[in-house]
Amino acid sequence: MSGNEQETGPDFAQGISLDALSPGAPLRGQVGGKAAIMVRVGEDVFVVGAFCTHYHGPLDEGLVVGETVRCPWHHACFSLRSGEALRAPAFDALPRWRVERIGGQIFARERIRESEPRPAPARAPRSVTIVGAGAAAFAAAHALRADGYDGVIEMIGADPAQPYDRPNLSKDYLAGTAQPEWLPLRDPAWYRENGVLLRLGRKVDSLDVAAKRLTLDGGEAVSYDALLLATGAEPVRLPIPGADGPKVHYLRSIADADRIIAASAGAKRVAVIGASFIGLEVAASLRGRGLEVHVVAPEAVPMARILGPELGAHVRRLHENHGVVFHLEDTATQIGEGGLSLEKGGALAADFVVIGVGVRPNLALAEAAGLATDKGVLVDEYLMTSAADVYAAGDIARWPDKITGENIRVEHWVVAERQGQTAARNMLGAKERFDAAPFFWSQHYDQVVSYVGHAPGWDRHEIAGDPAAGDCTVSYYKGDRKLAVATLGRDLESLKAEEAFEKAMASLA
Repeated sequence: MSGNEQETGPDFAQGISLDALSPGAPLRGQVGGKAAIMVRVGEDVFVVGAFCTHYHGPLDEGLVVGETVRCPWHHACFSLRSGEALRAPAFDALPRWRVERIGGQIFARERIRESEPRPAPARAPRSVTIVGAGAAAFAAAHALRADGYDGVIEMIGADPAQPYDRPNLSKDYLAGTAQPEWLPLRDPAWYRENGVLLRLGRKVDSLDVAAKRLTLDGGEAVSYDALLLATGAEPVRLPIPGADGPKVHYLRSIADADRIIAASAGAKRVAVIGASFIGLEVAASLRGRGLEVHVVAPEAVPMARILGPELGAHVRRLHENHGVVFHLEDTATQIGEGGLSLEKGGALAADFVVIGVGVRPNLALAEAAGLATDKGVLVDEYLMTSAADVYAAGDIARWPDKITGENIRVEHWVVAERQGQTAARNMLGAKERFDAAPFFWSQHYDQVVSYVGHAPGWDRHEIAGDPAAGDCTVSYYKGDRKLAVATLGRDLESLKAEEAFEKAMASLA
C-alpha cells in the first residue's frame, strides 16, 4: 500500500541534459530526495512524483500517452501537466515541480502547490443520491466534488462499512498482510469535510422514478434530482444441502472476510468450492495462513474458459506448487459438519468451507421501478438508464461496448470506479461517453494476471511468450476481431493493449 519515496537517483534540481530525455520515456530520479520522474513530451518537460497514488506502482515503468502517464500495476492515469488523477483506481494527485530550461539543461525547481478547487458547474442538479456504497458510489461522490459540485450528495448503502477496497479482501487482507486501516478508500473526515451524507446499513425498499423519490427501510422518503444506482452484486448461493450451515462462508464484504479469518484461527483444513478468480485468490490467501487447502470445481482446467488452457494450467501448477490440492471435474453434493460429499463419490474432510461460484447483480430495485433491464440495468453510452436523471454503474450496469458490438456487463472494480466517475460528470452536463476498455487484475502468490478487454465468447487465442514461465501475452479473438488481452509479467504490454483498444473504440465513434 505504501513505500519509501526517498530516492538516491539523479537529482533533477541539479539539472538534466535535454538530450538525455527520450520523448515519452520516463526518467527516474529525485528532487531533493523525493522520488520523481522527468518526462519529455514534444517541447515540454514535466516532473511529477514517481509512484502511483493508488498502490505505489512505479510510474517510470508505466506508459506515457500524450500528456498522461499510466501506472503499470492497475492502470491508473495521471496528467503530467497538472498531476491530477484522471482515471481510477487512483484518486489523489501526484506531486509536481516547476520546470526551468537553461540552455540545454532542464532543472526541477520548487514544488507546485495543489491546483485551486474547480468552480461550481453552471448547471447542476440540486441534489444527487447514490444507492450503494462501493467502488462506483465512492468514485461518483469523489468526482462530483472534484469537479466543483456544491449541492447535496447522499450515499445510501446496505453495507454498514464506509466504502473500502474490496479487491483486497480476497488478497492481502485475507492473507493477513494488509492492515484493516488500509482498506477504507477515505477516512471518515473526508465525508464530513466534503459534505457527503452517509446512510450506511440502510436498505432502499422502492424507487419512484416519476416522483424522483426513494423509500428506505422503515418508511423514510428521500428525494433526489439526479440518482446513481450502484447496488453491486451478491454471491451466488450454492443450492445443495448444508450450504447455509454455520461453517460455510461466502466472501463479499469486510464482515465476510473477518468471519473467514476467525474460522481460520482454529482450523487446519479448508475446502474452497469454485476455481474462479475469487475462489483461487481465497485459496492462495488461506495457504498463506498455513491452512491445508482443497479446491473443488467442475472444470478440467481452472479458468480455461476465460484465460485459455495454457494460462489455466499455469495457474493450477502455481497453486499446486504452493500446496493446494485440486479436485477437478467434480462437484460438492452436500456439506456436512465435517466436510463435503462429492459427486464422484467419497468425502472431503474440512473444518470449514468457502464458496466462490460467482455473483449475481442486485437488480430488484431497478426492476421493481420499471427500468429497462436485460441481465443487468440497461444504460446508454452515457450510463443513463431508461429513466431521466437516473444513472447506473458498476456490477449492475449493462452498456453498449464498441469492441464486442454488444451490450456487456462487467463485474470488475476498476470498471465500476471509472463508470462512477463518468456518471458523475454526466450528471453535471459533461456528455462523456463511457468508452474505457475493461481492466482487472488477479493475484496468486507472487503472480499477477492482468486482463484488458472483454471476451466472454472467444473462438481462438494467440500466445506470445511462455505461460509456464509466467511471462506471456495472450490475445483473444472472435473471428478477426481482438476482444481481450491477458498478460503475465508484462505490465507495459497490458498498458499498450489498453491504449490500442481505446484507439479502436475512438475510430468506431
